[in-house]
Amino acid sequence: MEALQIIVSIFILALASSLTFASDPSPLQDFCVAINDPKGSVFVNGKFCKDAKLAKADDFYFSGLHIRKNTSNIFGSTVTPVNVAQMPGLHTLGISMVRIDYAPYGGLNPPHTHPRASEILVVLEGTLHVGFVTSNPDNRLISKVLYPGDVFVFPVGLIHFQYNIGNTYVVAFAGLSSENPRVITIANAVFGSNPSINADILARAFNLDWKMVKNLQFEF
Repeated sequence: MEALQIIVSIFILALASSLTFASDPSPLQDFCVAINDPKGSVFVNGKFCKDAKLAKADDFYFSGLHIRKNTSNIFGSTVTPVNVAQMPGLHTLGISMVRIDYAPYGGLNPPHTHPRASEILVVLEGTLHVGFVTSNPDNRLISKVLYPGDVFVFPVGLIHFQYNIGNTYVVAFAGLSSENPRVITIANAVFGSNPSINADILARAFNLDWKMVKNLQFEF
């Protein structure tokens, strides 16, 4: 019985550890401004930390999210990120944000996932159709049309999208629960991988003609 209790205790500790590392770890200091110079620096969560005494306001500052971005691209949308790459003071804080601009008549942020973060989005201007798909086996689409002031959340790791269904520009801001949430655009990852996934595999997985798969891989 005692041995069983020890095994259960080890299991609970292992589970607690896995849950702890399921998102960005909590900092053990006030902040850790990310720098590229390893000399005399502490290495924390994948980046070196600047000496806290040398930190300055600009390490925690970003300007430009008030500017509308050019959406003249294949999707008609542009994402402006503010993560640890743009604001080094975000390192170890477990948060970041983006501004997203969508062109009128179909501006699209195509189906994608954030492997490290949940996302909460608020619409400032325009009308936006948003949604996410639940995991297997249900694969249920949960979607909503958003108007200015509306907020929607996308759970971590789930495929989601945003689509401008109006005739005006849409502006939205989103917060993410990671300093570096990353993004996997589904079509790019599947049909544009490097090197390419075997066309036979994709043809069978998507129930597509082999030539169609090769054409899609050429496009991406």
